[in-house]
Amino acid sequence: MTRVPTLCRHGTTRFEQGIPEPLTLNVHSTSHLLADEAVTVESAYPLIGPGDPEPYSVYNPEGKAPVLLVCDHASKAFPRAMNQLGLADWVLEKHVACDIGAAAVTRYLSDRFDAPAVLAGYSRLIVDLNRKLEGESAFVKVSDGIAVPGNMDIGEEEKAERVASFFEPYHGAITEQLQRFQQRGIQPAFISVHTCTPVFNQVVRQMHIGVMWDQDARIPVPLIRNLAAMDGVCVGDNEPYSGRHPHDFTIDHHAERDELPCVGIEVRQDLVSDDAGAHKWANILADALEAVLSDVVGLDTGPGPVNKL
Repeated sequence: MTRVPTLCRHGTTRFEQGIPEPLTLNVHSTSHLLADEAVTVESAYPLIGPGDPEPYSVYNPEGKAPVLLVCDHASKAFPRAMNQLGLADWVLEKHVACDIGAAAVTRYLSDRFDAPAVLAGYSRLIVDLNRKLEGESAFVKVSDGIAVPGNMDIGEEEKAERVASFFEPYHGAITEQLQRFQQRGIQPAFISVHTCTPVFNQVVRQMHIGVMWDQDARIPVPLIRNLAAMDGVCVGDNEPYSGRHPHDFTIDHHAERDELPCVGIEVRQDLVSDDAGAHKWANILADALEAVLSDVVGLDTGPGPVNKL
C-alpha cells in the first residue's frame, strides 16, 4: 500500500484499478432498525438465530436525497452461537472488531442530507464486508496483533455459511437500495464511511479525516479542497489508506462498476468515539460535502431536509 502525504491544503491523485466481476447476491427484506438492535431473524441466515441482530439495517430508507451512505464496519456484534469466535470481551471494544463511531457518523449524515444508509449488523471479524472473498483478509486470523481463534482453522463450508449469513445479505441490501434509485432514474452519490485509529504501527496519524478515491475525482477532489480550507481540519488525500487498495470491495463492486460518483471517508476514531464527537465531525463532513453533492448529483441545499443538526 502506497502512503501519500497528509494534506492541509488541497491536492489531487489519480489511480488505475481493475473492476471486480459482479457477484450474484441474495437480496433480503429491508429493516429500519439501527445496526445494534436485536430482532428475531428467520432461518434464511444459517448462522443467525432467534434474538440475534439482523445482518444489516437500512436507516432512513425513504430518504429523498440522491445519495446512498454505507457503513461496512458499523457493528461489533456476534451471533450468540458463534461465541465471539473465542475472543475476550475487551477485544470487542477495539478497532479490530468494528469502526468505532462510524455508525453514528453515518446516521448523522443520513439525517443531515435525508439520505438512506445501509449499515452492517455484525463484526468484521466474522467476515470483512469490504474485502474480496478470495483474499485471506476476508476471514482474518490475526488482526492488529490479536489472534482470532475462531478463524484459525475455518473450512470452506463455514466460510460459505458466513457469506450466506452476513456478506450476501449486506451487499444485497446495498444493491436493493441502488435499484430503487435506478427505478426513479437517479444516479446517486455513493459514500462509504469508516473510522481509523489515531496511531498505527507506532506512527501518529495527523489527519482528522481521510478521503479515499481511485479514478473518479468528481466528489473527492472538491471535498479535499473544502475540508483543507476549514480552520483546524487536517485532511488526508488517500491517507491513511489508498482508494486503489486491490482487496477493497464495496466501492469497487457497487459504485465504480456502474460509474457512480463515489468516495470513501475515514474519520479518526478518537474524534468520534462519543455521540458529541460523532455529531460534530458529521456536520464538518456535511458542510464540506454539501456544495459538492449539489454540483455532482443535484442535492437540494435549499430550505428543506438539508439542515444543520
